[in-house]
Amino acid sequence: MNRKFFGTDGIRGRVGEGVITPDFIMKLGWAVGRVLGDGNRRRNKVIIGKDTRISGYMFESALEAGLSAAGVDILLLGPMPTPGIAYLTRTLHAQAGIVISASHNPYHDNGIKFFSAHGAKLSDEIELAIETEIGKQFTCVSSSKLGKAERIDDASGRYIEFCKSTVPLGMELKGMKIVVDCAHGATYQVAPCVFDELGADVTTIGTSPNGLNINAGVGSTQPEALQKAVVEQGADIGIALDGDGDRVLMVDNNGELVDGDELLFVIAMSRKRQAQLNGGVVGTVMSNLGLERALNDSGIAFKRAKVGDRYVMELLQQDGWHLGGEGSGHIICLDRTTTGDGIVSALQVLYAMQQTGQSLSEIKAGMRKYPQLLINVKVNGWVDPGSSSAIQSAVRNVEAKMGKRGRVLLRPSGTEPLVRVMVEGEDPSEVKQVASELAQVVENEYACR
Repeated sequence: MNRKFFGTDGIRGRVGEGVITPDFIMKLGWAVGRVLGDGNRRRNKVIIGKDTRISGYMFESALEAGLSAAGVDILLLGPMPTPGIAYLTRTLHAQAGIVISASHNPYHDNGIKFFSAHGAKLSDEIELAIETEIGKQFTCVSSSKLGKAERIDDASGRYIEFCKSTVPLGMELKGMKIVVDCAHGATYQVAPCVFDELGADVTTIGTSPNGLNINAGVGSTQPEALQKAVVEQGADIGIALDGDGDRVLMVDNNGELVDGDELLFVIAMSRKRQAQLNGGVVGTVMSNLGLERALNDSGIAFKRAKVGDRYVMELLQQDGWHLGGEGSGHIICLDRTTTGDGIVSALQVLYAMQQTGQSLSEIKAGMRKYPQLLINVKVNGWVDPGSSSAIQSAVRNVEAKMGKRGRVLLRPSGTEPLVRVMVEGEDPSEVKQVASELAQVVENEYACR
């Protein structure tokens, strides 16, 4: 389906450019209200939450005005992690949840994404209906039918209790020293409380947002500060969240970064020990080959979706499985919640550590990551490397040479004029050589186009 405004995860861009403007966002809120309110007899309500970007205030007001004009009531949460908004949308019985966030992007970007009444991403059909409504003339309901706005003061407390409920009641983190990096983002109020209330000795970084510093030098996209803090403080573990709290990476007691593939392996093995895995695990075409091999060696099925949590979710729902994720740390535990949740995912890893009595460095050792190299080749506009006979011939030659010792993936970027060349295998020198050769073939093929 061709969508004009919605991408794979809502609408996103630089503030003040394109559709990321107050007038468009107000019209978007109005369109959402019109679509959700159509045919419903009872009063509709929509939840709005945001991360800590300075532009969040502006877009919150714009959405509030648009929704009110459509006759929809608004519940304002203030700064709240994306998965927390999904959870509260369900428990407060709202028709939808709206997140004002650009996730791991810098502060000058922002975006809008949505959750259904069930706390899941909106369907393509609803997104298309919203886009159709945006194209219509803006109107306002009569004054007696305007939507009202109310602020929910206990939103953080509700979400904190939910996070703690995703691990067994008797689990305690007493004696464990944890450093939590909140990326100066939406988790800065709730994440430290979750781990503190479970008994951990918690220290924090990235918990002083000023509207301009979200993801700046901290968080899951820049974990170096956390790695340093874990080593200096002699901590047992570090937890790095992103700006809106739906992703997590971790740092072990040696200061080594543990990515989403490794965390997914740890959670999957924990679920298997408890006989709670329910099927297999979904990764993406970018998931490390070591994850697939380690899971298969343990008798766990593994499937690959396209890049993006939306596609991971689709495959999980199609097969009735519960666990999936990406190397970036976007992990989905459908047996615990309805969307990717960094805090909940971290808690599942901590429970696996307690279950085995092992440190994170020990428990992740069951998976050996294969050396992986990604080269971005600049091209003129969008191209499909699969349509080039020269590129496909080169890929076939490489695949024949590497056999089962590695794999190759070429794909166009969905957001930039790039072809991403990814190679992974057992031998790092071979991986580097093969990736360079393929990148050169791509560059030669599209250099003059």
